[in-house]
Amino acid sequence: MGNEIPESLRWRVSERADHLCEYCLVHKENVYHGCEVDHIVSLKHGGLTVPDNLAYACFHCNRHKGTDLGSLNPETGAFVRFYNPRTDQWAQHFSFWQGRIEPLTAIGEVTVRVLDFNHPERVALRKLLADTGRYPTVAALARMREG
Repeated sequence: MGNEIPESLRWRVSERADHLCEYCLVHKENVYHGCEVDHIVSLKHGGLTVPDNLAYACFHCNRHKGTDLGSLNPETGAFVRFYNPRTDQWAQHFSFWQGRIEPLTAIGEVTVRVLDFNHPERVALRKLLADTGRYPTVAALARMREG
């Protein structure tokens, strides 16, 4: 498969994710630009357009992630890969508290930092959604508790 992701595969990825961004767990209906299918390992890094290399991501997470695979740990200088929704459990790398998504691991730290999870506007949106009972959704809460 090439660069184009067939509509049937896009739908399958969205359904598998319960229509949640697999990174910040916001539902597609709760973000202005919605969500889109993202290559976890980008095509330019040899990633394939197959279900195991695709994630459902909100516009904000996807734009911040871009084609990156990870980042440098600010304390050690070592390269650390991003959270991978196909192989990692969300609850092992992140916690949610008062609108903020806090890292629990080095993988969580680089993901939170580079994908800018805690930008003030994103935190405010999650707080507003939480106050109105729309975040986390039942499906997102399950991911926050699994592990």
